Amino acid sequence: MKKKIKRSYRLAKYVVYRQTIIEPIDHLWTFIGAFAGIGLIGLLQTTKLSDSDNVFLIGSFGASAVLVFGATNSPLAQPRNLVGGHLVCAIIGVTVQCILPNQMWLCSALAVSLSIVAMQITKTMHPPGGATALIANIGSQKIKSLGFYYVLSPVMSGVLVLLLVAIIVNNIPDDRNYPYRK
Repeated sequence: MKKKIKRSYRLAKYVVYRQTIIEPIDHLWTFIGAFAGIGLIGLLQTTKLSDSDNVFLIGSFGASAVLVFGATNSPLAQPRNLVGGHLVCAIIGVTVQCILPNQMWLCSALAVSLSIVAMQITKTMHPPGGATALIANIGSQKIKSLGFYYVLSPVMSGVLVLLLVAIIVNNIPDDRNYPYRK
């Protein structure tokens, strides 16, 4: 029994570490990329809008930054998934909000579940996209009032900033590449 537990522990440790441990220098590149990407979106936001109108920095961008800078080899972090996932989910989120504007619980559940299925069908699975759809339904009145402009800004403008920064930063070191190439 003790041998079986030790073997299971070693196997679990290998699987978890194999997926998560990266070279120490990669932590620096992850920091630089995430800082530059989110910072640039925020900077563009503050130069274009007053503090009370800021909507460019939606929460799902933080999760996207984790993937495109911290898990660059993941299929979920690739450009097709990043752009396509957010785009599909933003359109679905806004559409559901327009159809059922005063049913937050129903809109939220419908937007997220439809978004997951749509990402599966289009092969653009990007988990933060689910949050993008959800934000279209639970966001402030300012976000809801954007309607389909929400798809263009903040969603696509922010996604394109993250993508551009990811392509630049993740290709500076010789041992990192984005999009992932075997």
